[in-house]
Amino acid sequence: MKQWGLILVLALAATPAWCVKKVTVAELKDTLAAMHRDNKADADVANALKQLELTEELTRSVMNDVVADVPGPLSTEQIYVLEARSAMLAPPASDIPTAAAPDAAAQKAMLDKAADYVSKSYSALPGLAATKTTIRFQDNVEAAPPSSGMHSGASDVSTGSSFVSAFQFIHYINSTDAQVVSDHGAEKMPSAKDKTPWGANKMIALQEPDPSLGNVFQEAQGAGDIKWLRWETVNGKQAAVYSFDVPKKKAHFAVNVCCFPDVSQAGVASFQSASTGGARGTGGGGASGNFQTNTNWNDYKTSVPYHGEFFIDPDSGIVVRMITEAELKPSDVVHEVDERIDYGPVTVGGKTMVLPMKSIIDTEVVPNGDSGSAGRYSIRRTLFTSEYKDYQLAGGN
Repeated sequence: MKQWGLILVLALAATPAWCVKKVTVAELKDTLAAMHRDNKADADVANALKQLELTEELTRSVMNDVVADVPGPLSTEQIYVLEARSAMLAPPASDIPTAAAPDAAAQKAMLDKAADYVSKSYSALPGLAATKTTIRFQDNVEAAPPSSGMHSGASDVSTGSSFVSAFQFIHYINSTDAQVVSDHGAEKMPSAKDKTPWGANKMIALQEPDPSLGNVFQEAQGAGDIKWLRWETVNGKQAAVYSFDVPKKKAHFAVNVCCFPDVSQAGVASFQSASTGGARGTGGGGASGNFQTNTNWNDYKTSVPYHGEFFIDPDSGIVVRMITEAELKPSDVVHEVDERIDYGPVTVGGKTMVLPMKSIIDTEVVPNGDSGSAGRYSIRRTLFTSEYKDYQLAGGN
């Protein structure tokens, strides 16, 4: 097993940049340890990590374990990308509690506690305000340097098949702060209109707030398809994991992503051949006219079926994590919108409430929409990791 990491490093060195190698968390740790022993530079380690895709969740505890083998900021950035991309996956089997699955009666009892908590406690939360700090990771876009004077800008970069540009791979773009307001546990849309030229700036924006635990749980119950899945350890405590599936007829799960181009051409041209000649005896053919390309940028909006998981504290019924995965069609310009929300205790106005603490969103889109532009990058992946802080009662309540 000790030799495996070195073998993987050598394999990565010979692997074309467009190939992605799927590895377990243990294999990732072996790779990092081998590169550390070989004193690999930060850029070399980062390039190797860019070509990996995890098959298991990379937890914060493992990230803390490997920190000594991560040589610098470029490779650290890629560790965070791997964490975000694996956030919806189950952890390694060695990290899953070995306790036996509860019987049917115990499973129902825990689910009943969760239903009671969501309907009576979570959905009764007061109006709250918080600061939401979001970090964006994205492929095929280069963040503008601070010296350029641009704020959170980005531009297209080369997308050749060889490893000629690090920006072909997912990397940090920017960090932004926003004030968000929620009521009854559901985040509200911001009141101010967003004037950012999404799409035209080579980036997307999610126009729907995070899924509401109350709404999702109610729809999952209505679909009648909440099932026991496994035990898992969350924040050092055993949690009961239930899967759910909400079909389209029962779902009110909105996907709204901005923006995608709708390109049309306008203009009139007249052509002359060499035989007809030009005006007043001028030779040769030519063309005259006015050509113009108009691009309209539009939101992609739809309501889709979805599935996911609830992570429930077996003693209190508190939901400590929720995963939702939209079921989109391969023909859609939005291929993927998967989100994980982690909840934790927060003291607000002298009372302890369980509120969203962190969210991770993994998206994949066709940035050129239906325009069919030739020679352009066809798929773009964007990761959003957000943390909530400074909770307070909204409106001074």
